[in-house]
Amino acid sequence: MARIIALDGAQGEGGGQILRSALSLSMITGQPFEMSDIRAGRAKPGLLRQHLTAVRAATEICGAQVNGDELGSQQLRFTPGPIRGGEYRFAIGSAGSCMLVLQTVLPALWFADGSSRVEVHGGTHNQAAPSADFICRVWEPLLARMGISQRTTLIKHGFYPAGGGDGRRTGNVFTRANADIARRDAAHHR
Repeated sequence: MARIIALDGAQGEGGGQILRSALSLSMITGQPFEMSDIRAGRAKPGLLRQHLTAVRAATEICGAQVNGDELGSQQLRFTPGPIRGGEYRFAIGSAGSCMLVLQTVLPALWFADGSSRVEVHGGTHNQAAPSADFICRVWEPLLARMGISQRTTLIKHGFYPAGGGDGRRTGNVFTRANADIARRDAAHHR
């Protein structure tokens, strides 16, 4: 078994991005991690619904073993398995950001054993999170330039505070990525 990487969730801005990045990278590399002090820099520390949904989505997509996946938890241990393509549906149960959940699992699905379709219900236009419009009009065209084929369809808008599960977001058809992100190229100096 690979050595478990210990991460301090209070580092940097002390929010959810360190958790989302850790989940994505763990799935892609197969490297397990444990995180303490999750979202310690926030008024409500620990896992909120959108963070818990991201953890559970990652768990389902790669068959991970996980401890600490409950609301309010500030500790998490995540041991990934192989990434599996397929049909996935996740509901945040609040106006939490669908886009942040998707940005957690999509990079892993680019390396799945087959194509995938992911549907996430929750907020689509949230403060301090990329909107569905950004994903469709900015992020996807950039990914296409890198050889990653993905299509997002916004079915219904979901706004805070009433978005809670009413805002639906579906889509993301993947083909295997041509980008090798596990290998670092030599640095270029000007």
